[in-house]
Amino acid sequence: MTHYARRVATFGTTIFAEINQLAAQYGAINLGQGKPDWEPPEEIIADFMETLHGGGFNQYAPANGLPALQQAIAAHQHRFYQHVVDPTRGVVVTAGATEAIFAAILGLTDPGDEVIVIEPFFDSYVPNILMAHAIPVYVPLHPPTWTLDLDELAAAITPRTRAILHNSPHNPTGHIFTAQEMQGIASLCQEHDLIAISDEVYEHLYFDDARHIPLTTVPGMAERTITIGSAGKIFSATGWKVGWACGAPEIMEGVARAHQFITFAANHPTQHAIATALMLPDSYFASYRQMYAAKRDLFMQLLGEAGFTYHIPSGSYFILAEYRAHFSGAPDDFSRWLVERAGVAAVPIPTFFSAEHAHLADGYIRFAFCKSDDLLRQAGARLAQLRA
Repeated sequence: MTHYARRVATFGTTIFAEINQLAAQYGAINLGQGKPDWEPPEEIIADFMETLHGGGFNQYAPANGLPALQQAIAAHQHRFYQHVVDPTRGVVVTAGATEAIFAAILGLTDPGDEVIVIEPFFDSYVPNILMAHAIPVYVPLHPPTWTLDLDELAAAITPRTRAILHNSPHNPTGHIFTAQEMQGIASLCQEHDLIAISDEVYEHLYFDDARHIPLTTVPGMAERTITIGSAGKIFSATGWKVGWACGAPEIMEGVARAHQFITFAANHPTQHAIATALMLPDSYFASYRQMYAAKRDLFMQLLGEAGFTYHIPSGSYFILAEYRAHFSGAPDDFSRWLVERAGVAAVPIPTFFSAEHAHLADGYIRFAFCKSDDLLRQAGARLAQLRA
């Protein structure tokens, strides 16, 4: 007799849990999971502590979010993108972006509906779709530039298609969808009356000449786009687990109905602190990008010195590297070999693909560079030993 339901029978353990355990076992520098190794801005921590001691925030928050945070999220959308969101009916605060995506899928799809997933994808997407008894349909980005073939996307749409789930800036490739790609997605959504679930948790991380284009700002998309955001990514506070979904009230109603029976409400005092955080001056967001741009450049230099070739990310805090100069086997095998041989942990890219398209990830591994410069240099020194 099995002791778990059929809906979770194929899930297994996430790759992040496996890599974290392996890294701990071998004392490896863990560049697998996207966890910054520094604290959030001091003013946010101070607000959190003051909120805890001030009273009134130790009980449940309102189900859809603290009004101050809903207003701050709406103000953030207008401030950076000139996009108007109803703070009361158009914003749902969730226990991290992962829950926001799950609530959107549960609240907006019916059993048998098809959801197009642009891959490589974050590891929760497909389990979320399957638990909603919907059907994932996969459309890949193509190496080495990791761009979207709009003809392939159009061909994947059927009368059963309900939604397109996409992520930009993209994890794990670092690709930022171009204006042409975003317009192509938008045109298909409008032509076939589809909902877009747009995971934009790395929205403030773009480099060089790239710019993040929120899908909801493409003409005709405001009424059919659910935008997913994450305070953990913006403010280096992943453990606080505060995310959100926002969009037109008509489609946000479905998200809210699902959310109330998943977590009911997110952490109350952290919501107050994040409301304060979203009001930080423009200088914070500019310095945040500059810091990560410097880390990206440093780690690319270290990878080059260690004999790796890599795809230059336009956004996010991930970088894909090709490892064939060091190892001839599969990405899963290389990730384990890397931990044992070099003492550095990274994530194999086939994890983010369907079985049908996993071959596109052959030879690639993902590093997270959201770490201190000192730790990145230590990792670079260990990787350089492989070249020797």
